[in-house]
Parts: sequence; C-alpha cells; structure tokens
Amino acid sequence: MSWNTRVTELLEIEYPIVQGGLAYLAYADLAAAVSEAGGLGQITAMSLPSPEALKQQIQKVRMKTTKPFGVNFAIGNHGRSFESMVEAALEEDIKIISVTGGNPAPLFEMLQGTDVKKLVLVAATRQAQKAEEIGADAVIAVGQEGGGHLGRDDIGTMVLIPRIVDSVSIPVIGSGGIGDGRGWMAAHALGAEGIEMGTRFIATKECVDASPAYIETLLTSSERDTTIIKRTIGAPARALANEWTDQILRKEAEGIGYDGLKSYISGDANRKFIHEGVRGEGFGWGGQVAGMIEDVPTVAELFARMKNEAELVRNKWGRN
Repeated sequence: MSWNTRVTELLEIEYPIVQGGLAYLAYADLAAAVSEAGGLGQITAMSLPSPEALKQQIQKVRMKTTKPFGVNFAIGNHGRSFESMVEAALEEDIKIISVTGGNPAPLFEMLQGTDVKKLVLVAATRQAQKAEEIGADAVIAVGQEGGGHLGRDDIGTMVLIPRIVDSVSIPVIGSGGIGDGRGWMAAHALGAEGIEMGTRFIATKECVDASPAYIETLLTSSERDTTIIKRTIGAPARALANEWTDQILRKEAEGIGYDGLKSYISGDANRKFIHEGVRGEGFGWGGQVAGMIEDVPTVAELFARMKNEAELVRNKWGRN
C-alpha cells in the first residue's frame, strides 16, 4: 500500500510517522532507528549541554542511517538561549527542524534564506494559523491526551485535529494518544496527513537512555495513571503519576508559584526518574497512551506492526 501524503513528500520519508522531541531521551540511537524504519527521527537539541554535543549527536545519526532526520528545539522550557544550538544544526546542514514550547518566530528568523523544513507543535487553531503565517511548512496538532507539555484549553485529539485541519492550508500531523496503527488511521480519517508519537517510542529497545523503572512504569500503567502538573504556572504537562507528581500537585494547591515549584519540576528531577529510575525523587513524562503499551519492541518491529494494523483498517474501509 502507498503511504504517500504531503508529509512524506515534505520530509522525504516513507511513512508519515514523526518521533517526538522527548527531552533527555531523543538522541542518536532512537532518532536513527526511527528514520531507518521509514519515519522521521529527531534529536532533542535543548537537552544537550552544548552546540558541540549537538553536532556529535547529528554525526552519530549519520553514521547509523542515510535517511532524513530532524532536530527538535524545545525553546520555552529550559531557561537558556537556543541561538548557538540552531547555528550548530545549520553548520551540520540539518534540513528539518521542529519547534515546541514557545514562540517560533525568533528561531524562524535564523532560518531565513535556507531550505530548512520547519515544523511547529500547536495545541490551538490560533497557534496553527500563526505558525503558517510566519512560514511553518507543517504543524503538529497535539491533543490533551499526549505526554509532556500540552495546550491550556484541554482540547482532545479527536476534536483538535479536524479543527486545525480546517484552519490552515499546510499539512497537519496529529499527535496525542496515538500508539498503534489504529490511531494512525484515525488521525488520517480526521484530516491529518501524518502522526507524531512520543510516549510509544520511549518503550522501544533503541530508547537506550530510559531507565528500567521508567519502562516498567509505562508497561504497567493504565490510561488512568497519568496526571497534569504545572497547570498553576500556565504550562500544563502530562506525566506518569507517582509520589513525586503527588508532591508537585500538593505544592501547586498551596499556591507557591514557579519559584516554589522549580526544584520539583526541574530537568534534574526529570532525569532522576527517567535516567536513574529513582521513583520517589523524580518524574517522567507520559501520555494516556501508556495504557496501550504492553511490550518493548525494536523500532523496526513497532513500524511493521503498525503498518499491518493500519492496512487492516484501510482494508475494512474498502469493504463498504
């Protein structure tokens, strides 16, 4: 079956499947595996300590695959400038960049005069329209089921995708609650021309930086075992529920603000769980799709399974 869409044409990939940025996890092994399987792998730039470290990750991906891959810039959540990291990506001749977590306009200004393809994560129609207006080549519409940082309006994927599809002319990539071929086809039925997955890619063999405890939590969680933190500071984000997120929610209920929450929601606290597996001293991002994750395949195995599931759906549609 052909999987050709404007997304596959734009990104020059076989399947319209994009791997999310995944802070502190989306490095060369995972990115290369996703790209080699036919999707778009991505490196998370702002989780890296320096421009040189980003260059090393890019070079490592190119040692593992000759297929397209991208670099994700989470520009609103790290308290540091992104300019030197963008410059490093351009020096390495990166052709695809995605932007999450902030206003992409300043970053887009750095890309003027280049042929870099630009993707922007959005959670509202107005954001999608603005992204198109300033030059995005595609938008990623993330519903509130997703893991990590979300929109403030709690709009689910089923409603958000068609709303955004109807509001822009550029391709829309659906995200949030997608973890198998059924979700892939559902996104297409809603008008998306591709999908992005984050949580599902954590539970793969090539996500080598995810601790066994993190993986085990994903395997044993249901769709009810996530929670929204950081809502009181205007940056809602979905994490796997544990003792640490319970503490965060109690602190938020006390109204202590960002300064009081800072140590609880920091990158250090995130890494304490996702890298070291210390359950009582940190947290891990995760979407409601965790309830559908039951194994840890290779990325290639996951793609093969999703393609078979999607083909079954397409065949059923053809028997009307």
